[in-house]
Amino acid sequence: MAIRTRNKRKIDFNSSSMSDLVFLLLIFFMLTSTLVAPNAIKLLLPSSKSKTMSKQTVTVYVDERNQYYVGEEAVVEDNLQEKIYNALGNETEGTVVIRSDKSVAVQYIVNIIDAVNEINKETDNKHKVLLATSNKK
Repeated sequence: MAIRTRNKRKIDFNSSSMSDLVFLLLIFFMLTSTLVAPNAIKLLLPSSKSKTMSKQTVTVYVDERNQYYVGEEAVVEDNLQEKIYNALGNETEGTVVIRSDKSVAVQYIVNIIDAVNEINKETDNKHKVLLATSNKK
């Protein structure tokens, strides 16, 4: 007579706890990646006490070498108006935020303002220009 055991051993792997761990890691990395500064162009912004917040439509950068960037694309001064116009798209009341290094001469900022004013005059729109600053300590 053969003796059989009632409890058979199963050699299965339960992966439910592994999927929980993967989802927790995914959430952790998603949250920490949003805390990274999105600005790829390093600038030392001028400081100010005022806090004006606005929805940004287009961001124009001027670095310490007086190089223009619309978004993250480098632009020469002659094509600045065209690139800003293309970036604004069909907006009628967009906001152009100027992020310039504090060592940049005022003339380079005025060139951006003039380009936006020309776009407003040609298209009869009301785009605003803001100068980004850092908090004054």
